Amino acid sequence: MTNLGFENYCRYLRGDEEALTELVKSCSEPLIRFAYCYVQDSTAAEEIMEDAIVALIMKRKRFDNEANFRSYLFKIAKNHAIDYLRKWRNHVALEDVQNILLTEDLETGRSRRARNALVYIQIQSLPEQYRQILHLAYFEEFSLVQISKIMGKSMKQVYNLHSRAKEALKQRLIKEGLTYEEL
Repeated sequence: MTNLGFENYCRYLRGDEEALTELVKSCSEPLIRFAYCYVQDSTAAEEIMEDAIVALIMKRKRFDNEANFRSYLFKIAKNHAIDYLRKWRNHVALEDVQNILLTEDLETGRSRRARNALVYIQIQSLPEQYRQILHLAYFEEFSLVQISKIMGKSMKQVYNLHSRAKEALKQRLIKEGLTYEEL
């Protein structure tokens, strides 16, 4: 997993204003994809990403390490997504997922991105909590301990949910004729 802006955030806290632009650039896509797992609306997911980064900047909280920073940032995004759902509860077609995933340069890692896009589309057809946990574990590479903090669940709940989500995804991938790889 690449640095999700932790170094840029630390530089920003020390007064480097250019680091803010780099922070937004490094955090935006992962946060948009994560927010989309909740809201199923690409425009709303972008707004949630922006709100999460603004909240992070406004609080100016200091972190000991990148793991704590990442967990905190995704927790903010989760809370903003839940707030959005309480207000709107609208959904958009899955074609938006492909637009989000495939906007990056496909020159490097094309086969992995294509596979990730297919897996991501299958994940979006799962129940909400399954989508959330698989996104955090598979795309953002959070540990189950970090996921339990983000989702506000016990380790036992997260472990069980993760196991059920992987099995549900496996069944969907097999049904679609895709090769299942251990997540």
